[in-house]
Amino acid sequence: MNDTETQSPQLLAGAAQIDITPELGTHLAGAVGLHRPAERIIEPTYARALVCDSGGKKLCILALDVTIITEAYTARIRKGAEELGFDPDAVMVHATQTHSAPPLGYFMLDEDFPPVADEYEWIRGGEKSYGDFAADRAIEAIAQADAALQPVQIGTASGIEGRMAHNRRAVRDDGTVGMPGPKVWEEPLGPTWIRYIEGPIDPELGVMCLRGDDLRTVAMLLHYTCHPVHVFPRPIVSPDWPGTWADEMKKTHGEQCVPLVLNGACGNINPWPAFDPDYVEDHRRMGQVLAETAGPVVESLQFTDEATLDWRIRHLKIPLRDIPADDLKWAQEYLEQNPVPPLDHETAGKIAGDWTRAAGLVSVELCRKRQGEMDYEVQVLRIGETAIVGLPGEPFVEGQLRIKMASPARLTYVAHCTTQYVGYIPTCDALTRGGHEVNTSYWAKLVPEALDMIVSASVELLDDLFAT
Repeated sequence: MNDTETQSPQLLAGAAQIDITPELGTHLAGAVGLHRPAERIIEPTYARALVCDSGGKKLCILALDVTIITEAYTARIRKGAEELGFDPDAVMVHATQTHSAPPLGYFMLDEDFPPVADEYEWIRGGEKSYGDFAADRAIEAIAQADAALQPVQIGTASGIEGRMAHNRRAVRDDGTVGMPGPKVWEEPLGPTWIRYIEGPIDPELGVMCLRGDDLRTVAMLLHYTCHPVHVFPRPIVSPDWPGTWADEMKKTHGEQCVPLVLNGACGNINPWPAFDPDYVEDHRRMGQVLAETAGPVVESLQFTDEATLDWRIRHLKIPLRDIPADDLKWAQEYLEQNPVPPLDHETAGKIAGDWTRAAGLVSVELCRKRQGEMDYEVQVLRIGETAIVGLPGEPFVEGQLRIKMASPARLTYVAHCTTQYVGYIPTCDALTRGGHEVNTSYWAKLVPEALDMIVSASVELLDDLFAT
């Protein structure tokens, strides 16, 4: 057997980005029960696609500057990719979760929830017209990336950036949890109600760089873990810090470079520090700091022109949490008495909080009656010695850290909000303390052991993927 026959195939890669900026007036997701029609656009939003090919084996990562992606739209995008020759299981669809953009799909109310009037379509979470537009543009981005395949070298490394992200669950004297916000230091003595911060962050900043034979960068995968909520809740369109980070890397590495940001498991991570009285809300500053930290990481890269490509998917059956009978009875009776959502008279465009809570409780019960369990997709991609784990919903960062610690890969990056939306996925300990992320009305709809199940499945898939 000659050397040519024993060589691994040359890695190919192509990338593309297509504008998916919503029109003014489009509903922006991220605020529960609040209608936020876009009034201003301060930066465009994009669908960014990376396609890798090794010996005819192809995978695709799609990063969307949207709040949420639903299972129906993921299926639509994967079908479009399948027509281009991709295995649907090899296509990862990820929402960066900027809270200053629309979602793709109805994620707030169950599909069996009674219809709402057209004027209240946004209550379901999104608007079909935008979802259809962005999905079609996303498929076009995949097609363009696939058509742009060229020989590349690949390098991956990580740095540390611990200044930009903060655990957002602060424990009070009574053991319950509140969320520090950007104005937490408005009181003269600061946030004296905080006794301690419940959990960790993940300070790892990851960079994967793919460069062509001319040494120009074709694409980058950039990884960090933090809610993109700097611009929120203003009715302004922005990709938030992921967009600025991508723009800054593009400035440095050339217009031909397509940087994709993968946002990690940030269910309990915000950019708002609890103990910094000088904090200034600024998504552009955060993106610039991440770019500055990424600079030395890029300089440290060692490149190779070979990389194993592979993937695994597993569907878990995760039961939904029980809803207390009294809560469900209240919710059903409230909706019978208020079939038309009543407005909150204190906040323009906001639905009364009781209606939103009741609708969430009934939605969880409708889902339980229909299927009993949540079909949860864990997706793992391998690019060389790097693993990328796709997890739906908003897992707490503790799950991400456990996956990374147990992973056999040299580097492991977790992307949350992939494939479908299932709400928050907290730790068992966090559930005992309450707080925004663990309420039973809608956000934490899975059983307490869900995160443990997801971590176990992720590690098993990683072990299998890197066994050879």
